[in-house]
Amino acid sequence: MQAAPVRAHAIPSVTTALRAVESLLLSSGQRTARRNAWTAVLEDRRRAKDRVESPYVPDAVADHRS
Repeated sequence: MQAAPVRAHAIPSVTTALRAVESLLLSSGQRTARRNAWTAVLEDRRRAKDRVESPYVPDAVADHRS
């Protein structure tokens, strides 16, 4: 039994393929705006998660001290 041949080039990921299509369809300014918007969405999600978890921190500290 022979091993499968090793490819010289990696198969592009879905993300890479989408970015290639995006670069063909959008101007650089639109790409930057979209990426900035997505970064803002991720940051908002992180802040929301922190807000949900923050009430538990004082309780955990109080339990640890007593």
